[in-house]
Amino acid sequence: MSAPTNVAPVIIKRKKVKGGDGHHGGAWKVAYADFVTAMMAFFMLMWLLNATTEKQRKGLADYFSPSIPINRVSGGGDGAFSGDSIFAEESLSRNGSGASRKHPTSNKQARGDTGIETDGGKREAQAKRFNDVESALTGNSGESTVEDDLLQHIVTRVTDEGLIIELFALEDRPLFHPETDRPTRLLKDLSRVVVQAAALVTNDIAVGGYVHAYPTPLAHNPVWDLSSARADRLRSLLEAAGEAPERMRRVVGHADRNLAVQDPMSVRNNRLEVILLRD
Repeated sequence: MSAPTNVAPVIIKRKKVKGGDGHHGGAWKVAYADFVTAMMAFFMLMWLLNATTEKQRKGLADYFSPSIPINRVSGGGDGAFSGDSIFAEESLSRNGSGASRKHPTSNKQARGDTGIETDGGKREAQAKRFNDVESALTGNSGESTVEDDLLQHIVTRVTDEGLIIELFALEDRPLFHPETDRPTRLLKDLSRVVVQAAALVTNDIAVGGYVHAYPTPLAHNPVWDLSSARADRLRSLLEAAGEAPERMRRVVGHADRNLAVQDPMSVRNNRLEVILLRD
């Protein structure tokens, strides 16, 4: 029989401790979304800088920082609204856009840019002048002095470069004697007509020459020399007809590039261009 003992029993108590790796909410998701959005905006900015021209980038910058004046005249109030606006002539040096009256005199108006583009009016005026030249050449206004037999050799079109006056040959009516730069009577008459029409404007002039394509197996392909010689011949005809030499800006031969019709050997590809360049 075992001896009695007074040792207390050992009680083990296990306490559950909750860890700190539980759910912390969604704040990190918001921060991550902001980071991804910022990265996307960054790459979009890099793409825009690479894919746009200098003029387009300037337009984007002007959109986010407009410089159009809101008020050209003094506010005339008190307190926070006292005195002149930031565009007034007394608040700015005389190189801004402000004025203290709606109809200021020349010595009471700040000079310089107003923030409002004025190119629109210039473009409209130039477009009207180009239209006058086209009407004089093609008879759209009913007042053309160009004879019908000459009209069929003239085509005009307006491009970003300016007004292009195209003179082209037909099967039975060439502009030059075959394979030379010697002009025919037709081209001499056309050059006088062009000079008369170009007198309506003061734009500078560029001359270009084009020829039809030749068969490939040629020891010497004359397209470059011939087109350049014909363009220069037209320049001399224009000057002989009264055009000022100072208006001539360039004379270029384009060979058989930029064909007018699909057939590369067509006579219609023998043509000359007189370009009234934009200001």
